[in-house]
Amino acid sequence: MTYIDVFNGDADGICALTQLHLAEPREARLVTGVKRDIELLEQVEAQAGDRVTVLDVSLDKNRDGVVRLLAAGAEVFYVDHHFAGEIPSADGLKTIINEAPDVCTSLLVNGHLKNRFLAWAVVGAFGDNLKKSAETIAKGLDIGEAQLRRLEELGTYLNYNGYGESVGDLHFAPDQLFRLVSRHASPFDFIEGEGREHFAKLADGYQADMGKAAAMQPVAGSTEHAALFILPDAPWARRVSGVYSNDLVNQFPDRAHAVLTEKAGGHYLISVRAPLNRKKGADELCRRFPTGGGRAAAAGINDLPASQLGEFTRQFTAQYAV
Repeated sequence: MTYIDVFNGDADGICALTQLHLAEPREARLVTGVKRDIELLEQVEAQAGDRVTVLDVSLDKNRDGVVRLLAAGAEVFYVDHHFAGEIPSADGLKTIINEAPDVCTSLLVNGHLKNRFLAWAVVGAFGDNLKKSAETIAKGLDIGEAQLRRLEELGTYLNYNGYGESVGDLHFAPDQLFRLVSRHASPFDFIEGEGREHFAKLADGYQADMGKAAAMQPVAGSTEHAALFILPDAPWARRVSGVYSNDLVNQFPDRAHAVLTEKAGGHYLISVRAPLNRKKGADELCRRFPTGGGRAAAAGINDLPASQLGEFTRQFTAQYAV
């Protein structure tokens, strides 16, 4: 039997798998990538008796892979909070899927494990910008405000590391970062103990990149309800696109945000955030365009042609006109 663990390369995917590995230590083949690399089951081959765990990637985008693996006789455990569509019916498939806007995969795994590694679930929720959810479940931890903010920082930095056009844009490859993180039963061992040099590298990179993003201003077409920002074709901009979107929506909770990062050839990588006080519609908007997807509160488009920028701007501002 072979264990194959498939996970999104952001904070939520890493923290969800960390909980599962702490609960059931195992040697596994890891399949992951940058945050936008979500059709991960295309990379997986399995056979009868193999156990495949899939975390924090849309079942809708991986349905063919799930069906193929089940037909081969593999067992599939699928946990996610993105749009799923029709879920295959098979004895070998177990799913925990909840698309509610205040839920993430780390929280679903935490429920499955009955709070065994609650602190890692808090980190994952913070990383997915679910601050209220993170703070609510963190009441089950015996920590003070300063320690809670450290968990928030770690979640933010892990999420920041997942963004990029390729693994070469990142400070750590996601599978490498998972291995560094998952050896610690407590996040504080990574933050302040043996993992502190890795934490410091993430923190330094985040601060430098966010400093550059702070100079950006909304572009033409923005409204008081929906603001667009365009970042240049540069590694720092690709790294910061998602966390900058989160930062903006936290600063302006009644406004929707779209952060567009220029790509070679004139196309755009887009991160969309619904207003924090009205977490709706981001996934619906992005799925109208090829390579788009996500969830109600946070979604994106991997490759928007420049010729569609005007139409995207029109639909984005119309989606959040009030």
